[in-house]
Amino acid sequence: MDDTGYATKSDLAYTRLRGLILSGELAPGQVLAQASLARTIGMSTTPLREALRRLKQEGLVDLDAHRDARVRALDAAEARDLLELRRTLDPLAASLAARRRTDDDLTAIAAALDGLESLDSSPSAPQLERHHRFHAAIHRASHNALLVQTLDGLWMKTDRYRRHGLETGRSGEEREARATEHRLLYEAVRGGDADAAADLALRHVETSSGARSLDRLAGPGTPA
Repeated sequence: MDDTGYATKSDLAYTRLRGLILSGELAPGQVLAQASLARTIGMSTTPLREALRRLKQEGLVDLDAHRDARVRALDAAEARDLLELRRTLDPLAASLAARRRTDDDLTAIAAALDGLESLDSSPSAPQLERHHRFHAAIHRASHNALLVQTLDGLWMKTDRYRRHGLETGRSGEEREARATEHRLLYEAVRGGDADAAADLALRHVETSSGARSLDRLAGPGTPA
């Protein structure tokens, strides 16, 4: 990774460590040995500790009184919270995109859709990024900056749950259904059909790997 463009070493450590967590390279529950981790990302432990404190504030890392660090375990309540927000905000963004999209927006969405394949049980970081690129293009077409920023943050936090939900695998029929939803969502936005776009976005969230992760994590005592 290019080290330029970061104000401090702590910013760089934060970005690298956050990427390792969200990509699954550092697994939920994994202990973070700070000395070896600092060597892995190529810096001293001081900026690493500062980065860990920021990640704790984001809910990605647990730190105890002795400064031991651990990647935060997946949590049914957080999975539920993320899904509830996406059930509301994804359809809103799709609806606004159908009303406000420009020719440039449609070009960007079509380019992201071209060659997009449904995720398998163990997606790579580039595969996940391609899916993010498609959905982010629709979000940007809403031309609501706060909504775009919020959804981008939700997407990043959901990636850990997305991977967890995919571990059980998908049938060929399920993968085809997700691919069809992507295509129909693009067509609804292109056609200016706000209601159809919102309905498709909601269906996509309801059948997402994040929703499947919640099903796996939720126990009998988990609030609905």
